[in-house]
Amino acid sequence: MNKIQFSIDCRYFFVILAVLFSSYSIAQQKYVIDNSNHFWEKVQFGGGLGLGFGSGYTNISVMPSAIYNVNEIVALGVGLQFGYLYQRDYYESFVYGGSFITLVNPIPQLQLSAELEQVKVDTDYEDNYYHPGFSDSYWNTALYLGAGYRTGNVTIGARYDVLYDPNKSLYGSGFMPFVRVYF
Repeated sequence: MNKIQFSIDCRYFFVILAVLFSSYSIAQQKYVIDNSNHFWEKVQFGGGLGLGFGSGYTNISVMPSAIYNVNEIVALGVGLQFGYLYQRDYYESFVYGGSFITLVNPIPQLQLSAELEQVKVDTDYEDNYYHPGFSDSYWNTALYLGAGYRTGNVTIGARYDVLYDPNKSLYGSGFMPFVRVYF
């Protein structure tokens, strides 16, 4: 009788093991690891160009940037900035540096941004009747918080430099409108 009991118990044991291993092998087929790299599919490039000309005044700026879309709501990026400013009989200035940007889209039409910008400003003031010529070189740090209306790849909005100091800032105002485009 013990042999019959043992053989019945062994059958149940083997059936249970077979079911467990078959479900394990099916589960292994469903959870295939995707080793492909999708990094570049989430990267967008953009930036800005600025040209301003007037009577004895020139302002040229180039600001390329790239962002990585972490998900549909958050993007992180970096940018470069190069600028040339000239005012006849007053000064000539070169500006260069970089920035880090975070973009948040709580809804598709609204884009909130925070951008930390660090630029080097080298200025040569010309010798004239009012001022003797001299050079000035300094770093300017700005922290912009902004909001804009987004449609497709284009965002139109405004940003404000919360570190703005009228005596030290590169720009004449802490408030700036912007148009941001990423492809």
